[in-house]
Amino acid sequence: MDLRVTEQRNPRTTDIDLASAIGIVDLINAEDRLVAEAVAAQRERIATAVEWAEQTFRSGGRLFYVGAGTSGRLGVLDASEIPPTFGADPSLVQGIIAGGPAALTRSQEGAEDQPDAARHDLDAAGVTPRDFVVGIAASGTTPYVRAALERARELGARTAIVACSPPPAETLAVADLAIVVVTGPEVVTGSTRMKAGTATKLVLNTITTGAMIRLGKTYGNLMVDLQATNAKLKDRSERIVAEVCGIPRDEARATLEAAGGSVKLAIVMRKLSLPKAEALRKLDEAGGVIRRLLPDASP
Repeated sequence: MDLRVTEQRNPRTTDIDLASAIGIVDLINAEDRLVAEAVAAQRERIATAVEWAEQTFRSGGRLFYVGAGTSGRLGVLDASEIPPTFGADPSLVQGIIAGGPAALTRSQEGAEDQPDAARHDLDAAGVTPRDFVVGIAASGTTPYVRAALERARELGARTAIVACSPPPAETLAVADLAIVVVTGPEVVTGSTRMKAGTATKLVLNTITTGAMIRLGKTYGNLMVDLQATNAKLKDRSERIVAEVCGIPRDEARATLEAAGGSVKLAIVMRKLSLPKAEALRKLDEAGGVIRRLLPDASP
């Protein structure tokens, strides 16, 4: 029997091919409900990853997600959503997938078994000791991911592995941190796009969102560093400034214009009655965290 949890058969779904449509839905949903608890069991290790990511960003480093197949796609997905959500530079969080961009939409057979390609990809990305490299491998055994972590270690970067089955000693040896979310056998044996994929997305979302919050990219639970690149986000920006500052929408719009479209800057300018340059200086001194400037105010 394969020792990888993600490759074992699920005794609860052995007759799923005999189930009705609603029966299939119920079986899948019952398995999905186990995912959140499995992620919660790794809360302390995920919190460490959040702290490391924040430290990485504050020291001028970058976070790299490295994976193959579904794992790689989830890393690229999470990385791609950081700029519009938090106004971060696209280079801050990057996803590297075995097989390159083509693997995002079409399976690149054998790409996950090419360790030399992983080393080349990390070198091409210019990984340095200031960076944090997170390998993602549902089974914990993907050669591409292990080689990437080995190369990251050689380059002096911090490393972590996110897996849904206990990784072998060789992988753990090159990871400074192991986040192992054991979600159990899949509904369809070996289909890690299901529970393992859901768990992985939850972990990655938490790492990047947590780090961005600690960087001051939210005020309370409001996105104050978003990039207003469409009508919906422009409307959201105005609503946030109006609500936080207690002013009409037209005043919020004018304040945003004076702040160059920055929600965070507009709030500080309005709340502290400061011109743009002075508000920028104070925000910089506060590490970009509004709460440090307005500790007694409520968002």
